Amino acid sequence: MLMNRAFTWPRLLGNSSGGIAYGGDYNPDQWPESVWPEDIRLMQQAGVNVVALGIFSWDRIQPAEDEWDFDWLDRIIAMLGCADISVDLASATASAPLWLYEKYPQMLPRDKFGHAINAGARQSWSASSPIFREYALELCRRLAERYGDNPTVTAWHVGNEYGWNNRHDYSDEALRAFRAWCERKYGSVEKLNEAWCSSFWSQEVRSFQEVLLPRHMGADAMVNPAQQLDFERFSNDALLDCYCAERDAIAAICPDKPITTNFMISTDQCAMDYAQWGAEVDFVSNDHYFHEGESHLDELLCSDSLVSSIARRHPWYLMEHSTSSVQWKPVNARKCHGELLRDALAHVAMGADAINFFQWRQSRGGAEAFHSAMLPHAGADTRLFRQVCETGEALKDLSEVAGTTVMPSRVGILFDAQSQWSTEIPTLPTTKLDHWHDVRDWYRSFLDAGLRADVVPLAHDWEQYDLLVLPTLFMLSDSAVRRLERYVRGGGAIVVGYATGIVNDAFQVSLGGYPGTGDGLLRTMLGVSGEEFNILGAVGTAEHVELSDGGMSRLWQTCLTRIDDDAETLAAYTGAGAREWELSGMPAIVAHQYGGGRTWYIGCDVRREDITRFICDQLAPQIGLELGDPRVVSIDRADDAHVFHCVFNRSGTDVELCLTGAPVLLARGSRGQDAVTLHANGVLIMQNPR
Repeated sequence: MLMNRAFTWPRLLGNSSGGIAYGGDYNPDQWPESVWPEDIRLMQQAGVNVVALGIFSWDRIQPAEDEWDFDWLDRIIAMLGCADISVDLASATASAPLWLYEKYPQMLPRDKFGHAINAGARQSWSASSPIFREYALELCRRLAERYGDNPTVTAWHVGNEYGWNNRHDYSDEALRAFRAWCERKYGSVEKLNEAWCSSFWSQEVRSFQEVLLPRHMGADAMVNPAQQLDFERFSNDALLDCYCAERDAIAAICPDKPITTNFMISTDQCAMDYAQWGAEVDFVSNDHYFHEGESHLDELLCSDSLVSSIARRHPWYLMEHSTSSVQWKPVNARKCHGELLRDALAHVAMGADAINFFQWRQSRGGAEAFHSAMLPHAGADTRLFRQVCETGEALKDLSEVAGTTVMPSRVGILFDAQSQWSTEIPTLPTTKLDHWHDVRDWYRSFLDAGLRADVVPLAHDWEQYDLLVLPTLFMLSDSAVRRLERYVRGGGAIVVGYATGIVNDAFQVSLGGYPGTGDGLLRTMLGVSGEEFNILGAVGTAEHVELSDGGMSRLWQTCLTRIDDDAETLAAYTGAGAREWELSGMPAIVAHQYGGGRTWYIGCDVRREDITRFICDQLAPQIGLELGDPRVVSIDRADDAHVFHCVFNRSGTDVELCLTGAPVLLARGSRGQDAVTLHANGVLIMQNPR
């Protein structure tokens, strides 16, 4: 299991150090100093009590190699402190200054074609570059020496969104580092060759100096998948090592203030192995940007559930989200009225004790000029700024929620970043697999059934759950299978989805049938064995296969040719598509008793509505799960004395609810004597004694 650093939460300034932090990225160096007093006045009006400062300010702090300018930073920190606004001070290393790239172009990363990732955006540096490391750590030390004892600086923000622009580096510096990483991992080239199946295509290496990066190899371009997976691991570790080096440089001088960096967890962005990163921060931080449309709230809750699990159910810090539209999508939808407040409160319900936006003042130029902010281009007399102020007031009313814990569900959906990487490898039976998106679909299906599940990293503790779901965990290590076997044998229940357990952590297929990991142990638990995968999508063939329980599969069917005598077929393939692909009557969904527990195997992709029906008809009765109202989602945060019951309308229509506690907050709703009506985007938060 991963071991965490001791949890430490940054304090707030003012009469009380408690409550919910509220603010955002602040970039005063991008504006004339004459604007600063107005910024602070409007921050106080909006209820802002914290800002992240200096994230992209390296060039302003160090305009030349031998020149340092902290005076402007001294002045703005002093002004913020006088206003009781605490500072989360950045290491400013996210983007190096142009003079540094000009002097040392070898610190630029390269893409798989060998082209330099040129300076001018963010993170145009190689994580393996010793030159970048030298200059970045000097900056960290100077900031820590100057502001380590400053009472306004209450936390450190190291780097920013590691891996956004430099996750994969194919430079010669990275090659040297990758060879050293492989030698540390395997110890001998014999073990590496065995793990990589290097005898295929004459890829055996005779020394670690022959190890290559998975660079572009011509039109064929089929990378050894084990090599690619190790490169993903190396890339994650190289960036994590950069973070840890900066963290340690600051902590050596300023050991008493918590340190974090902002993750990027949403169901379209989860590039790093954040379960591993979470063990290296003093408090977990995340950036989350919304998905417009009907999935908006559900996707937010799903992403936040993983963040809360990575934070070990300690409070976590929402470092960035948007007040309205962003500028980096092909089409940038704005938020509807009420969604700004609803989203902020949903993050709080899911464990966030800090609600921050990118950014405070909307930029007048540059790449993010059309990214929404707390103070928009149109100024303070706007609907958007009034909603920002409304949100600040609501968070003050919820100050007692801070420090409470999100109460767990009885159901855990397992997620593994390395399995996600494995589904992105292009030499699979289909390139349409996406583990993280299948996690999201299962999460939403539980909500559609009136239940809320938790999303939990595979590497964390999950034995306390009554039911575990494994959606498209394509890569599943033998040790993970043995752990699951002990869980089921001891009375647990698991649902294993299609394309789960196909390869082990060396990306090797176990022989004897599918699913194959655990040297056949997974098949034994499930009571099934398959021989082939039937993949739909070929032109001129059936577009779907029907199931006898009314379900439908559109992509993948595992051809199960054996089920144990004590296994029960719950659904089989039927209809024209099944006849065309010779699947008629073949089991699709199988239940099996194993030890003191129970397993279900779903050997094909199915629609969200099919998953919901399966939850209601099979899982809920067997596990004893109580179904709720799917029009709303309920989340509890609690401490020893109180429970805060948070209810969100996810239906888009009015929902009437009985009052079961003292209302602390009602947004987008109307209240009667014993009931409330939640309108679209409505939120009700009640407080009950524990």
